[in-house]
Amino acid sequence: MINPFEIVETIRMIDDENLDIRTITMGISLKSCAGGDIDVVCDKVYKKITTLAKDLVKVGEDIEEQFGIPIINKRISVTPVATLVDALDEPSEEKAVMIAKTLDRAAKTVGVNFIGGYSALVHKDYTNGERILINSIPDALASTDLVCSSVNVGSTRAGINMDAVKQMGEIVKKAADKTADTQGFACAKLVVFCNAVEDNPFMAGAFLGEGEGECVINVGVSGPGVVKCALEMAKGKDFGYVAETIKKTAFKITRMGQLVAREASKRLGVPFGIVDLSLAPTPAIGDSVAYILEEMGLEKCGAHGTTAALALLNDAVKKGGVMASGYVGGLSGAFIPVSEDAGMISAAKEGALTIEKLEAMTCVCSVGLDMIVIPGDTPASTISAIIADEAAIGMVNSKTTAVRVIPAPGKKEGDVVEFGGLLGTGPVMPVKRYSSEEFINRGGRIPAPLQSLKN
Repeated sequence: MINPFEIVETIRMIDDENLDIRTITMGISLKSCAGGDIDVVCDKVYKKITTLAKDLVKVGEDIEEQFGIPIINKRISVTPVATLVDALDEPSEEKAVMIAKTLDRAAKTVGVNFIGGYSALVHKDYTNGERILINSIPDALASTDLVCSSVNVGSTRAGINMDAVKQMGEIVKKAADKTADTQGFACAKLVVFCNAVEDNPFMAGAFLGEGEGECVINVGVSGPGVVKCALEMAKGKDFGYVAETIKKTAFKITRMGQLVAREASKRLGVPFGIVDLSLAPTPAIGDSVAYILEEMGLEKCGAHGTTAALALLNDAVKKGGVMASGYVGGLSGAFIPVSEDAGMISAAKEGALTIEKLEAMTCVCSVGLDMIVIPGDTPASTISAIIADEAAIGMVNSKTTAVRVIPAPGKKEGDVVEFGGLLGTGPVMPVKRYSSEEFINRGGRIPAPLQSLKN
């Protein structure tokens, strides 16, 4: 039974510590929309999304008002669009972009913040439609406002598709150039994965996986500020006490997320999928993963010990979430998007936090190199090599890793890029100037590691 203290505690978390439901994401299968005629396909896609998601925003707002819990985003994820492109008569990049524009129009009609799933899963090889969709990504993202894209280039079971890794470096550069007037903003809507998950509610990487049903509700919960405030009461305590404090806090946050998820599921008449408990920071002061790490005793995020602190945080969050719900999924852990985290922005500006240190941190956190602005003249082969390094970490460690970098056109190391909103401020971080081109040009597939043979 909920006692009065727990009610007051939750109110404090919301009012003073930035606790929120970061997103209610409706997953919608588009498999039934596949066909040969592009006009018919687009018509089916639009009708299906606008029918199933017509009440999503209103239901989110009603729950927010009734329970007093902030729900920041209402989003949609769909079946990887490459599946639809494959089924078209004479598929082309132009037709793929038509589907992207249809997704954008549908998202605007129902009033959601983003729609994800302009995606392809090519961790072993390409189909024709997947190759076409990937080539179309720069045009698709430049000509839409709400569409997000993701490409999975590796997995523990399959290895790393280095042809796709090379191509994605080129695609990221093209996407930045096509949106140079917004400082490469298209790249903020594009993520490259290894071991992508099928039920991720967070953008830009959300898509509805092949094993999912017709429609599902997934909820992403966040609360870095809550965890930091809890740790302020644990000053001087040992790491066992710190881990227990984080675990108990994560338990409370997850219970709130499950309440919202089940309520949304009931009101929309759609099955409840998972709660993703990910500490996703915002630029707001106090809502920072970096501040949690510093509260553990680090002078600055990026100092020696940062990776160990993040490992403790990520593990304790997962344990607390699993205690609270049998349906914890998605990515669940701690995100480290540089431009979206006030503490990381500060650490990057001061030189305490580098891409190399962030890469080490991705070995133990939820995802990977996220929302990192790099010089606009960074070669495509260097971006591909960054993707390859991150994919290798994911492949060998059997975890999800990702890269979302923005080579900001015309910007150089030390400049600052303002994205605004939840995407925040990105200090331009230096990259190694030594060439990786010969390595990337080898192509082929890096074989799966020995630990992939688990059967």
